Amino acid sequence: MTLSTSEVNRLKQAPHADGVLPIFHERWSPRAFDGRDVSPAALASVFEAARWAASSGNSQPWRFLVGTRNSETHNKIYEALVDFNKEWAGHAPVLVLGTALAVSPNSGKPNGYALFDLGAASSYLTLQAASQGLVAHQMAGFSHDTARRLLEIPENYALGSVIALGYQGEPAALPNPKLIEREIAPRERKPLSEIAFSSWDVPAILT
Repeated sequence: MTLSTSEVNRLKQAPHADGVLPIFHERWSPRAFDGRDVSPAALASVFEAARWAASSGNSQPWRFLVGTRNSETHNKIYEALVDFNKEWAGHAPVLVLGTALAVSPNSGKPNGYALFDLGAASSYLTLQAASQGLVAHQMAGFSHDTARRLLEIPENYALGSVIALGYQGEPAALPNPKLIEREIAPRERKPLSEIAFSSWDVPAILT
């Protein structure tokens, strides 16, 4: 017997921290999706949020390929996924591939911050999704070569992650016990002392 959607959501909640917006503690990355489609208005809002992310020199290098259920783009993004992700991600009504222009549009020189900026836009996207009752799961497990070929992505665009987007489904609907086990496992994060330093490997004093 596994946990219900509401039970697993309670389990996944991060501990409260004073001054931190609740959405940061509530957002997590399910793999179980139910059958509902995402409305065009809801989809537009998550990309509107991504549009306003900060970027180096305001270059806004991100470009998102958006595939809704049964579309050619959804099928192509799905085809590029590794087998493990194909087991569950095809049930998501929206699959998104994030890309970033890896050269400056003005000078043509490499933009070393393009993927950093794409990551910022993707974070805005996932947080906006969570704020309106959607869930998003970002994946590194896909073939860049296959995605680039099928979606005809120019060589001067770097590939980020694939994002599965939709509404959360019941963990029991996942196709195998390994996926269910991951879905209902508690979330873990490193302590602040391991990520915020005053000098290298010396924890910053934050309180």
